[in-house]
Amino acid sequence: MHQQTTLDNGLRVITTPMPQTRSVSICIFIGVGSRYETEPQAGVSHFIEHLCFRGTPKRTTAREISEAIEGVGGIINAGTDKELTVFWCKVAQPHLPLALDVLADILRNSRFDPPDIERERQVITEEINMSKDSPSQLVNMLIDELLWPRHPLGRDIAGSKESVAAITREMIVEYLGHQYLPANTVVSVAGAGEHGEMVSTVEQVLGEWSGPKTRPTYSPYKEQRFPRLRIEEKDTEQAHLCLALSGLPLLHPKRFTLDLLNVILGEGMSSRLFTEIRDRMGLAYSIHSYTEHFADTGSIAVYAGVEPKNLQVAVKAIIEQLSRLKEPVPQAELTKARELSKGRLLLRMEDSRSVAGWMGGQEILTQSILSVDQVIAIVDAITAEEIKELACELLVSSQLRLAVVGPVADEPLEEILVL
Repeated sequence: MHQQTTLDNGLRVITTPMPQTRSVSICIFIGVGSRYETEPQAGVSHFIEHLCFRGTPKRTTAREISEAIEGVGGIINAGTDKELTVFWCKVAQPHLPLALDVLADILRNSRFDPPDIERERQVITEEINMSKDSPSQLVNMLIDELLWPRHPLGRDIAGSKESVAAITREMIVEYLGHQYLPANTVVSVAGAGEHGEMVSTVEQVLGEWSGPKTRPTYSPYKEQRFPRLRIEEKDTEQAHLCLALSGLPLLHPKRFTLDLLNVILGEGMSSRLFTEIRDRMGLAYSIHSYTEHFADTGSIAVYAGVEPKNLQVAVKAIIEQLSRLKEPVPQAELTKARELSKGRLLLRMEDSRSVAGWMGGQEILTQSILSVDQVIAIVDAITAEEIKELACELLVSSQLRLAVVGPVADEPLEEILVL
């Protein structure tokens, strides 16, 4: 059971008691990510997240920030996604006030000194280079471009080397002032501790934070014409592929049905893709599927790495497994998928950071929180007929996109994208 309090400045504080643990995790979610950026701003959300660890007047270096938490055995980090940014820390319970103080300090008092900006610009450029050198990461970026062409959702979260090179301190400070607002922030705390005490501690460090009680807006995604195939020739041992289709938004009533369909398709070593493509056909070492849900759109995708000469065979085999989902799922397989989905969720809930992320992530993205028991009830109620109907609705040839990275060129791949 979680409790929620909204401070006078609009900041939402959520606490979830876990009396069996000795740890406490704090996740501070900001409702902004790469989809909120204009083209010239591409990468600025991620840039700010990096710079927040460069130093404040109180902790003047990155080392002082990390030592404050690591010196008590804790962990501190952050991440930027397409619709949110999160700063998080996990410590032993007695160190909760310190952890909140450090997080609040880097969030509110980072200096953004010009020399730090230039050093971090180089770090991010190397991060972009690393992603492009990794074919499995690159192919995921290419499939996003096919899923959401000419839209911020289709861009790399880090931006491009060109856009990062053009970001100025003025752009950073202006973006921060418009996006990092208390009304656009959720502090989620999970672990040992009492709600009132935790709220009081949060209020001490963030209660004076002021700003308009508005939330930033973003460019909605509207379905448009898209290329179906993208190949980037690269000298690699494998051909890395992503096969994807449009999915469902985060609040769509059939969202959990699609997630369960994905479990059947490609989650775990007993999934259809793993059993068929890896175990029976021996075509891939790594193969899995995944779903993404955003405010107004979504996707379902399959990733695999295969020998280049087997690329067409693998794509056809994956499409065959997608087509099979339009047939009723046997009851035993449906039961197994339900239990896998529920079991993985329950196992996640043993960790205080996962619980803090579960609660705060829902609140920042949907302004409501489903409990674990509510989600389990939803999953238990999904029928084989509902999965079949959704498969027939979403898994259609016209929506298929394929991205490939590897030593392949001029392969007749588009003609085999048929469900």
